[in-house]
Amino acid sequence: MELQIRNLSKTYANSVHALKDVTLTIPRGMFGLLGPNGAGKSTLMRTIATLQDPDEGSIRFGDVDVLRQKEKVRETLGYLPQEFGVYPKVSAERLLEHFATLKGVTERRARKEIVDALLRQTNLYEARKKKLGTYSGGMRQRFGVAVALLGDPKLIIVDEPTAGLDPAERTRFLNLLSELGEDAVVILSTHIVEDVSELCSRMAIIDKGAILLEAEPLRAVAELRGRIWRRVIVKAELPELERTHAVISTKLLAGRTVARVYSDTAPGAGFEPVEADLEDVYFSAMAGHLAQTGEMRVLEVAR
Repeated sequence: MELQIRNLSKTYANSVHALKDVTLTIPRGMFGLLGPNGAGKSTLMRTIATLQDPDEGSIRFGDVDVLRQKEKVRETLGYLPQEFGVYPKVSAERLLEHFATLKGVTERRARKEIVDALLRQTNLYEARKKKLGTYSGGMRQRFGVAVALLGDPKLIIVDEPTAGLDPAERTRFLNLLSELGEDAVVILSTHIVEDVSELCSRMAIIDKGAILLEAEPLRAVAELRGRIWRRVIVKAELPELERTHAVISTKLLAGRTVARVYSDTAPGAGFEPVEADLEDVYFSAMAGHLAQTGEMRVLEVAR
């Protein structure tokens, strides 16, 4: 079963064109939707989650019309939004039992078995009696996943799930997400390149409401092999370098600026070739430097 999004567009009342003719095919497994804040990721996620309607386009999940059969979609949907509230004075176990009841699990023994299994799956069982207000950010995110997994969903959406998590909590959370992708379509919406690099077998990059690239991360990185170059400069040299070369990113290193440049051939004296990574793919796509190939779908976007 796969999710098919075709020609989706959305303009808000304030004239913000949030989605521009978005077309994606999302198979079972982990799919990364990568883009900066304000790129249209949350609008697309809310539309797939049946929380708002597009102006144009269609979405199908298997044989279900997502836009016209919303209740049927919700029966198999797990959604973890970027921000969600919890009752701080209620224990995780009690609140999850409440949500299970709302999902239609009314028989007490069956409900307890489901709740216990989900708390174990999200590594919260030992903390099940603790009030949610005492949970760390990562624990609250994992509780959100437990809620999203009620009803054994086959379409799971997680929106910016690792923002604000410390490295240890982020690792635990990403390990949990990787397990979910074995039996469902899992869409990970994020601005963090590492999340997509570590988890997703397919990805798309979105900016200003438009899909810039759709690819397999490993193939996308391979397409940049031999095209990424590095040069250490002083900060004052950066404007001239940007004028004469396709600078895709810069970083500070020991007080000096390291510039990474996209070029099919050696860009000149002082540059050295470097191994490409997914961050280079991201910045190259955002800058419009990637060329269309048989392995990647790169869309021309007016800038």
